[in-house]
Amino acid sequence: MVAEERRKKILEMINKNGNVRVNELSSLFNTSEVTIRTDLADMENKGLLTRVHGGAVSSYKPYYSMSLNQRMSTNQYQKELIAKKIAGMIEDNDTIMLNSGTTTLLVFRSIPQNLNLSIVTNSISIALEGTSNPNFNIILLGGLINSKYQFTFGDDAIRQLKSYHADKLILSVDGIDTEHGFSTYYDKEAEIDRIMLEQSGVSIVAADHSKFGRCAFTKIAELSVADYIVTDSAVPDNLKNKISKNSIKIR
Repeated sequence: MVAEERRKKILEMINKNGNVRVNELSSLFNTSEVTIRTDLADMENKGLLTRVHGGAVSSYKPYYSMSLNQRMSTNQYQKELIAKKIAGMIEDNDTIMLNSGTTTLLVFRSIPQNLNLSIVTNSISIALEGTSNPNFNIILLGGLINSKYQFTFGDDAIRQLKSYHADKLILSVDGIDTEHGFSTYYDKEAEIDRIMLEQSGVSIVAADHSKFGRCAFTKIAELSVADYIVTDSAVPDNLKNKISKNSIKIR
């Protein structure tokens, strides 16, 4: 078994059970404990797990208990790869919507600066960074402010959002589950997300592997509402196949 395939199996096990043991993996894959430790070290460097004495545990920590800086640094390598993929899907003169989230912020930072874009967002961070580019027409939704995570929400934001239509939506979520759909920890932003889905021609969900197989506090919508899910290579193939049955393209 090649290293990439073995590491994918290890990740499937840790996502399912929450932890793995070096000696058990060594026996299962018929390889040395040194090789397994090398696998785990490489996966830890990529943010896929956290090593502990004798094995490793899941690196997943619910976003609602993290600071904004912690969220940005969690699985950052995978998020940056996702951001570059999505940036390549944006075209000149597009109108795009972005909800708040560290992945959508990284997407925004990856978009070529020479594109002429209209950008509708409830992310204060995106709006502030975008004002320096004269090619970007930034529309920040008004309303109440979540100061901890820097987004707007509420009735005023919803009324304003309903008057816009976008060519493309880039949506950050906290959970993707074949039974419970897309979900978020922030009930106050869930309605914003739903309306963005309704008001957009093409819906692109940005989510790293840690969001799959998880159900967060508030459901946003069924999986079938999305056109694309852009993720990283650590998502198990069997889960990708299940999700693809909803006519979603996974990149």
